[in-house]
Amino acid sequence: MSPVNRSRLRSCAFLLGVLAFLATSTGRAQTATASSSFPLSVPLPPDAPQEWKQLVGIYRSDWPKWALLLESDQKLQWLEFTDQVNSFLGSPGFEIRSSNTNPPTYSVHRKQLADTPLSFSYAPDGTISGVKAGKVSYRRSDTGSDSSHFYHLVPTRPLGEIRAAALAAKPPAETGPFREPDLVELVTLSPSIHLDIRYAQSNNFLSTPIYSQARAFLQRLAAEALLRVVHKLQPLGYGLLIHDAYRPWYVSKIFWDATPLEGHIFVADPAKGSKHNRGCAVDLTLYDLATGQPIEMPGLYDEMSPRSFANFPGGTSLQRWHRDLLRRAMESEGFNVNADEWWHFDYKDWKSYPILNVPFEDLSLGSPRS
Repeated sequence: MSPVNRSRLRSCAFLLGVLAFLATSTGRAQTATASSSFPLSVPLPPDAPQEWKQLVGIYRSDWPKWALLLESDQKLQWLEFTDQVNSFLGSPGFEIRSSNTNPPTYSVHRKQLADTPLSFSYAPDGTISGVKAGKVSYRRSDTGSDSSHFYHLVPTRPLGEIRAAALAAKPPAETGPFREPDLVELVTLSPSIHLDIRYAQSNNFLSTPIYSQARAFLQRLAAEALLRVVHKLQPLGYGLLIHDAYRPWYVSKIFWDATPLEGHIFVADPAKGSKHNRGCAVDLTLYDLATGQPIEMPGLYDEMSPRSFANFPGGTSLQRWHRDLLRRAMESEGFNVNADEWWHFDYKDWKSYPILNVPFEDLSLGSPRS
């Protein structure tokens, strides 16, 4: 595993605790103003300027110090903290001021203190790679905003070896009783359900196709609940983009065995089985019905970083609004969000179904569209 990816994964353990604290003062404050009913009662916030969205992210210095740059209420804000939560230097954060120069320059405005100049550095592809705040240099520690820069890790050993072992293994024994599995293919439910099955492509965290077919299934009751979510989102101009749903058990074992220990909070332990294996979990996001384009969220799908946390306080106001809209729509129909992954939702009756290890090739086409 490369030092960069190891550093990113290790950052999650520390930031999990710190960002849980920050969420109480920033991210959760965003959702606290919304009604408990669906849809969100807070108005759609304006989008942040593109130049700001390129800056927004998580930054880390060479010593135990971190910074979170976010947009809220049409202002850029800079949060600094170290390995001690009580060193958090403000809530919701110091405001960032920009000049009218071209390109603009930035500085952190601190009450009763002199402004701290910010100097951003760029990678060869033009993306932000780091920032210098006064005398402290930070490097960017998230994937950025470009979905083509998907998160990647180096497997613990060759994937061919891991796959062969997973296919030869057997799921854990369970005691029932369980409901009879009744998997429904999601694209048969509504034209507003689109697929972007990352594990059937190379743009996933293992950078190679794991599925041989780009298909998505859920148990019938969960599929019917998902269809009700679709009907709630359509009048608002959104459809659902599915990244993954039912996952054969052997695939979960591949993910677990390929992922270093530091990243295991983002993959399911095959010894226990996954809710995906039961056909009761779905990975998804919103897309714009008018354009067909995915909606921007505070972090990217399958990104093994704190941006994946459901209550991550960073990103922009509009990104957080859309993430909360998706969550409230799903929760209104019996799904629960995974705290570590904003895109992952578990259906409430998942315990009623057994772990399955049936490949997609052995599943027939589901119900007709309605």
